[in-house]
Amino acid sequence: MEKPERVELRRVTEENLEALLAVAVDDAEPEEVMPPVPGPPGWTGERRDAFRAWHRARLPGLEGPLGEAAYAVVDGGRVAGSARLARPGGRPGTLETGLWLGRSHRGRGIGTAVLGLLLDEATAAGAHRVIADTTAGNAAAIGALRRGGARLTAAGDTAGDTAAGGTADVYAELRLPGGVTPPRPGGGPAPGSSSRTPRGASPR
Repeated sequence: MEKPERVELRRVTEENLEALLAVAVDDAEPEEVMPPVPGPPGWTGERRDAFRAWHRARLPGLEGPLGEAAYAVVDGGRVAGSARLARPGGRPGTLETGLWLGRSHRGRGIGTAVLGLLLDEATAAGAHRVIADTTAGNAAAIGALRRGGARLTAAGDTAGDTAAGGTADVYAELRLPGGVTPPRPGGGPAPGSSSRTPRGASPR
């Protein structure tokens, strides 16, 4: 099975937004990558506009009015999907995360690598906990969360403490050291960009 190349997270910008939309349109269904939009099935003009608007609203990042940052997932220089981090209301030190990948990029370990990068971003933002939710049938997401060290529980066992208002089947929690990561000697990834070459990760 083909493994990912160099996996990166790049903040979504006006410059890469159309490339991200192209991956969504060509390689995913609307309901996999964005909130519902009324209308006929498929990537209508209204859904494409809503996709752009959703990401543009998050350009200011975690410190913006929505408290949410969106990232383009890049594998070997090609946009493969999107990830996000958000500040849930009333939960200091906690960030919520989510991820989608185009069909042709699934099953290659990218999700596992992206989760590691998101945890790095969350730690740098001062978080001590990352939460996520998914459905019981999403084996790829559950596998990536387990490999990332998540504690998984059925949503009904969390007293409503789910990242999507109690609608998910599986709730994940990852504990982090917290605090801001000091700069690495000699520099590091440019602001808004991080990368990781998976080593020994189980392909997904």
